[in-house]
Amino acid sequence: MLTAARNTKKWGTDAFPETISLLVAANTKIFKGSLVVLNAGYLVPGTTSTTVIAMGRAEATVDNTNGAAGALSIDVRRGLFNWASATGADLITQASVGQTAYVVDDQTVGLTSGGGTRSKAGLILYVDQYGVWVETNGHQ
Repeated sequence: MLTAARNTKKWGTDAFPETISLLVAANTKIFKGSLVVLNAGYLVPGTTSTTVIAMGRAEATVDNTNGAAGALSIDVRRGLFNWASATGADLITQASVGQTAYVVDDQTVGLTSGGGTRSKAGLILYVDQYGVWVETNGHQ
């Protein structure tokens, strides 16, 4: 329990950068602003899969459709992002705040794991007219 002010470290210090450079998978095109995930150590657009790890938002468009795995890299920003919500049973609402969002595609998150077919996108922190604010940073 605190008895005085505390200098709590903020995410984004030199020890924990908000932007990291990651290698792009072979035969892959990633669009700026998309939700990106690691698949076997290489970056791909967000996709429904249990074997990927959501890393954050692509900071540029990178076209590696004719390249080998790791031929190109891209900066990925980790943090709080506004993604679209899936519909139907996966619709994320205000009642979903504090729960886990799951990757549906490179711009969409859902409330369920899709019957165990989706990886975690991150923690739902806010819902507004623009979509769902999810803390996406590579932590599962």
